[in-house]
Amino acid sequence: MTGTIEINGLKLFARHGVYDFEREKGNTFEVAVHLRYPIESAMESDDLEHTLNYAEAVEVIKQVMDIPSQLLEHVVKRLHDTLTQKYPLVSGGMIRVAKLNPPIPADMQNVAVKIEW
Repeated sequence: MTGTIEINGLKLFARHGVYDFEREKGNTFEVAVHLRYPIESAMESDDLEHTLNYAEAVEVIKQVMDIPSQLLEHVVKRLHDTLTQKYPLVSGGMIRVAKLNPPIPADMQNVAVKIEW
């Protein structure tokens, strides 16, 4: 049986952007990560050792987000690569990274890049 660990609405300060001022000033980003993995052992054992520890996953996300990138596409790829390497039992999922205050003269909530696999 597979299940999904969902990390939603994780707000982090980071320095991603094409423009120098974006990387200097930084911005607020919102991250969502859903990871599909075998969940049956954790359901039966009620033991943290048998699950994907979402507190650890949040720390991994923070570490990846601390490294500046120009493109959100690159950030999403680095998150995917790092999380799937750390958690090899992950069989699929979704990662979405949104820039909450993009430097665009328009009224919008955010801009985002999302991948699913």
